[in-house]
Amino acid sequence: MRVGVGSTNPMKRDATESALAAVAGASVESVAVESGVSEQPFGERETVEGAQNRARNVLDAGEYDLGIGLEGGVAEVEGADGLFLIMWAAATDGDRTGRGAGPRLRLPESIAVRVRDGEELGPVMDDVLDVENVAEKQGAAGALTGHAIDREGALRQAVAGAVGPFVTDLYE
Repeated sequence: MRVGVGSTNPMKRDATESALAAVAGASVESVAVESGVSEQPFGERETVEGAQNRARNVLDAGEYDLGIGLEGGVAEVEGADGLFLIMWAAATDGDRTGRGAGPRLRLPESIAVRVRDGEELGPVMDDVLDVENVAEKQGAAGALTGHAIDREGALRQAVAGAVGPFVTDLYE
């Protein structure tokens, strides 16, 4: 199975490859595609839309059996105070679409204020942690959990949920 993941970020490719490790013959390639949403998606709806757009755009970009889109965003979560880092994945073969989410991680208020004021989370985290390209390393997930999870693991969880309809017979 030839799989394209709609990003050149190595973390997203590695997470997809890891989620599909048990699928015989699966090969994963990075494909640069547009998300069609803002650089910093805000809310579940925009984040899911970005993941779905990326997955569809992968299929349009080449000869892939499955397109995977991953999108990170921030959202207010009903019933919980604060702003949360969220992750969504979508998988499509052109006919069906599967979706899966990663963990929700509450942002410290000092970071949430900056994101609400219009800054993107990645550069804010780079600034707070005094590193470059945290999104291609541990990610905010690693920093926010004391390295209990990392960005690849969080994204792998989302991809695993999204590919469910393509790797099991439990979905109709």
